[in-house]
Amino acid sequence: MCDDLTDADNERTFGKVSRRDFAGMTGAAALAALLPAPANAQTLKHRDITIKTPDGVAQAYFTAPAKGRHPAVLVWPDVFGLRPGFRKMGERLAQSGYAVLTVNQFYRTSGLPIFKQGEAWEQPEVRARVMEWRQGLTADAIARDAGAFLAFLDKQPEVDPKRGAGTTGYCMGGPIIMQTAAALPGRIRAAASFHGGGLATDKPDSPHLLIPKMKASFLIAVAENDDKRFPQEKETLRAAFAAAKLPAEIEVYAGAMHGWCPPDSPVYNQVQAEKAWGRLLALFGKALA
Repeated sequence: MCDDLTDADNERTFGKVSRRDFAGMTGAAALAALLPAPANAQTLKHRDITIKTPDGVAQAYFTAPAKGRHPAVLVWPDVFGLRPGFRKMGERLAQSGYAVLTVNQFYRTSGLPIFKQGEAWEQPEVRARVMEWRQGLTADAIARDAGAFLAFLDKQPEVDPKRGAGTTGYCMGGPIIMQTAAALPGRIRAAASFHGGGLATDKPDSPHLLIPKMKASFLIAVAENDDKRFPQEKETLRAAFAAAKLPAEIEVYAGAMHGWCPPDSPVYNQVQAEKAWGRLLALFGKALA
């Protein structure tokens, strides 16, 4: 997950660009250029929504093809939350034939936007506040949220609830997809983590210990600097998935730094992000068919 160490790695490699400054450089036109529509892109409908959960009311963005019924996909953003970059990513996925819900995982403690005018991740008080919010997202809390979000999706006319659902997670969303897959094994058939942190730790609540409860196929896309810091994590995951007889593609993306997939990231790596996106579509195309 984003922390002082990964930020320091990224600064050494790419130079110092604040999250706030970078956000100002990535407007709608820039995001569209970075994330071109797929071939045969489907026409979309989309809307901002709120979803009642056992713990409150969550804000989310729903987008889907304008015609037909499609597999549901639940997207867990990185620590910077639901924002224009993730809306665009959701739309791009929907253009490939999926009904996509991107959520504000911090709804218990913050509305949108997560970062207010003038705030930036580099400010210690902002970082401390967001990390405190993160501590409240326990496996039990995620299970409650995931249940509410999938229940919402399954009621939408754009969703085919008879087909398996997928979930994707970025940064802190990596562990969350595993908690989601364990909580809803009857629905989640494909899950993808992009530069997820803390997927396999020595703690008693490590996400990888939930793997025996899952029935999904997985894509684990690992940042190079995350792998250098925790080289054993990928091997622990491989062993756990193999023991559970679950398909899992686990790869370290050369030259890709923690946070490389969202197009509004200071360390966005378009070549490797497109490779990871292609592997996501391959996973969903097989597991959610």
